[in-house]
Amino acid sequence: MGLSYNVYLTSSRIYMCKNCKTHLSNHEDIISRNFRGQHGKAYLFSTVVNVVEALPVERNMTTGRHIVRDISCRGCNQIVGWKYDKAYETQEQYKENKFILEAELLVQVCSRVGPADARADACAAPADHHHLLLL
Repeated sequence: MGLSYNVYLTSSRIYMCKNCKTHLSNHEDIISRNFRGQHGKAYLFSTVVNVVEALPVERNMTTGRHIVRDISCRGCNQIVGWKYDKAYETQEQYKENKFILEAELLVQVCSRVGPADARADACAAPADHHHLLLL
C-alpha cells in the first residue's frame, strides 16, 4: 500500500471537514440540498475527495432500502456522510455512486477572487453551515 495524498480544490466555494479543514467537495458538485442525515440537513454531491469508504451495508432509509457505505474524512477519520452504492427502488437509482455530506460536519470556504460583486455572490450561502472567508 502506497502513500495517499490529499486533493486540494480550487473552486470559489469549497466544502471542508469542520474538524480538520480537509477539502471534501466543490459547491458546483451539489446535486440536491433536500436531504437529511443523522445531524440534520445534508447535501447530495456528485463528487467528493479525500474520503475513505467503509464496507458496504444494507440500510432501510426514509426513501427505501439502499446499499451504502459510510465515508470518513481522510484527515481526521470523522464520518462526514455516506455513499450510495445501490438503490432498490427505480426512482431512487439516481443516487447510485453519489455522496451525502452532512452540513453540520462541514465548513464552507469562500475565496475572494474576481470582482467585488462576484465575490459577494459567491460567498452568499444558507445559514445552516459554517463559513470561512479567504482574502
